[in-house]
Formats: sequence, structure tokens, C-alpha cells
Amino acid sequence: MLVKRDADMKLRGEDISPRDITDHGIYLNRRAFMTGVAALALAPWGREAEAQGNLQPLQASKNPAYQLQEALTSYKNVTTYNNFYEFGTDKGDPAAHAASLKTRPWTVQVDGLCAKPKTFDIEEVLKFPLEERVYRLRCVEAWSMVIPWIGFPLSALLKRVEPTGQAKFVEFTTLVNPEMFPGQKRGIFGFSLDWPYTEGLRLDEAMHPLTLMTVGHYGQVLPNQNGAPLRVVVPWKYGFKSGKSIVRIRLTSDEPKTSWNRAAPSEYGFYSNVNPEVSHPRWSQANERRIGDLRRRETLMFNGYGDQVASLYTGMDLKKFY
Repeated sequence: MLVKRDADMKLRGEDISPRDITDHGIYLNRRAFMTGVAALALAPWGREAEAQGNLQPLQASKNPAYQLQEALTSYKNVTTYNNFYEFGTDKGDPAAHAASLKTRPWTVQVDGLCAKPKTFDIEEVLKFPLEERVYRLRCVEAWSMVIPWIGFPLSALLKRVEPTGQAKFVEFTTLVNPEMFPGQKRGIFGFSLDWPYTEGLRLDEAMHPLTLMTVGHYGQVLPNQNGAPLRVVVPWKYGFKSGKSIVRIRLTSDEPKTSWNRAAPSEYGFYSNVNPEVSHPRWSQANERRIGDLRRRETLMFNGYGDQVASLYTGMDLKKFY
């Protein structure tokens, strides 16, 4: 991490105050990437990424409207403690098996109830104006992280295909390839979902400005274990709603069938909004532990994004529509 040098300051660790720390976004955008890999390697998470052989810088502008005054979860924790059942059921399986996923070539088909269906190449997707947003990610197992995601509003992609008036929902489908995703080989990890992994949102949720089509984090492209090359981040919902390694986005008139809802409908509803008042059948959702921090904290309704999204659910019984 860089610090601002003052002519009268002796740079002893105990003399450095928070105001002397160079803002992360300013640092990344400064020099407009001219020193890309070398600059990123100076940051703690940059060194970690470089050590993992995974450093691929990605330029993005910092969006001041979507920042949190909270400490970021370490890059190491974000990239080694994951739920991604295509790689396996243990939290360490995605990092252990991620090298098997090949993300080039890659396309995403966007179709269904739209006027201009299109298949986008990943390189075309990467030309969308990218921005960095710091979001919380809250998982149903009652742990959370704070991550600087890089992407663009999902609405920008959906507007390109012009949804029709009949479109009410959006379905996301993950790649099926057991050679790349060893967890898709039935029984190999002692547990299997029905593949492909599918998730869905109501169209107004998908078009909400907070919903991010995500291609990177921490100043670089997404590592495979975090959903490369293309995933959704829906920060007011539990993490399993954010589909990873997406190959198809389909606009529908009916609520799509989603993987976890099919597997355990009493535990995983379609909406899956973060709600401390609705417990998982096997544990409470009233509090959570931030990864890297041993203390527990109260769970925030809608993961703290209530001011932005509560109006989407006006009049709905959020215990019935869990």
C-alpha cells in the first residue's frame, strides 16, 4: 500500500494515520494503467495475486456512488474461501481445482423474450465501460465479505437485446463441462446438484442499478474460482443468487426454476433476499461473521441496501416470498 509522502513526516509505521493512505481507486486509476502489473504488485492483494500466478490487470473507473466505509476482505480470503459447487463442495475446492476451467474462447447467449437476441463474445463484453464498486457479499451460511467488484450494470447488457413486454424474469445458466468442472461428475464429491446450475431474478431486480455484470475484482480479471469470466453480483441477496461462469441469459415470462430451489425448496426460495428475520431451517440468519474477523455482527436487512431496493418488494410478504 502506498502512503502520501510529506516532507516533514518520518515514515515510521506508528506515524501513519488513515488520512495518509492513498485511496485505492485513485491509486489504480493513476497513470491510467501504464505501470499495470508492477503497480498492482505493490498492493498487498497485488502481491498475493502475483504469488498465485493470477495477475491480469483490468482497467476500471471507481464509481463513488457505490463505495463502503468498511475494510476490504483480503484478496487471499476472497480467492480461497468460496462456494462454487462445480469445483466441489468444500470451501477450498474452487481454488484447488480452478486451473481446469478454460475461459477462452467464451460466449454468452442472451435470448428469450427480446427483440434482438444476440450471442456476445467475452472480448466484446469487456469493452463495456467498466467501473469498480465495493459491495458486501452475504452467504446463506452466515458469513460475509467486502469486495471491490469490477463490472457494469446488467441493465446495459439487457437493453442491448430489447426485452419485450412479455418478459418478466431473467434466467442465468452456468457452463456444463465435467472436464473443466470436476464437481459436475456425479458422486465425485459425494454431493451433486442437477446441472446446469441455473439462477434467476425478476426483470426489475435484474434492471436495478445495483445488479452488476461482473468481470473482475481487486483491479484484475476474475479468477476462475470467483466465477470467471462472467458472473452476476446481486448484493442484497444471498450469494448463491449470483450465478457464475455464465453462458446463457434468457428472458422469460414465467419464474425460472433455480438450482437450489429445486434441490431444497424449503431452504432456498426464489427471492433469497438477505433477511435476518427469516431463518434458514438449520440455522439463524440474525447475525454473521465477516471473513477475517472473529467477531459476529447483526445481519442487515437486504444486506444493508434497503434504502435502494426495499421498494421492489412493497406489499410482499417477505416470509412467504423468502
